[in-house]
Amino acid sequence: MLFNALCANSFNVAQKDGLLAEALSHGDYLIPDGASILWACRWLKAKSQPKERIAGWDLFEIEMEKLNARGGKCMFMGSSENVLRLIREKAAQVYPRIQVVTYSPPYKPEFSDEDNRAIIEAINTADPDLLWIGMTAPKQEKWAWSHWEELNIHCHVGAIGAVFDFFAGTAKRAPLWWQQHSLEWLFRLMKEPRRMWRRYVIGNPLFVWNIVKEKYDK
Repeated sequence: MLFNALCANSFNVAQKDGLLAEALSHGDYLIPDGASILWACRWLKAKSQPKERIAGWDLFEIEMEKLNARGGKCMFMGSSENVLRLIREKAAQVYPRIQVVTYSPPYKPEFSDEDNRAIIEAINTADPDLLWIGMTAPKQEKWAWSHWEELNIHCHVGAIGAVFDFFAGTAKRAPLWWQQHSLEWLFRLMKEPRRMWRRYVIGNPLFVWNIVKEKYDK
């Protein structure tokens, strides 16, 4: 079962990226990760109206707690070996009944066929009860969808790149007040302006424009 998170940025990118649009629309669950998505669904009078935002971190905690309650194996595929080491160490304390396996893929814009085969083999060999993919968006969503039929596993799969760093402690999530007031994006922009300015300063108005076109182009 494949979970994908939809935020304003991924919606914007999907307007011009056909593979991402396909990945988001064909997954088993599309989770509203952002207040802007809730607003857009209400304004567009979407057939399916999400009641609340579910951030990648929320999904992570829900699924990890369920797995820890019954015991099982979880795989983290993505990020650096240093981040994965920190994840293994923390998971051993927070989720003692979960066996954690990890895989750090090569750091490059696109994987070769050999890279993809190695990743798929590692996942299939591990045969986890829960699989997290963290390679930044939209790369992670597109990879999961493109290779879905090659993954011989039967479990919940979620693409939650930023959560790897949140759980490892290498990045800080916005404080609760910022989350509750739909300002988590502003917190990230303030923490990483060079990396995030285009996504939010340009992306947020672009998202509004895309939603307006979605409503009136029909």
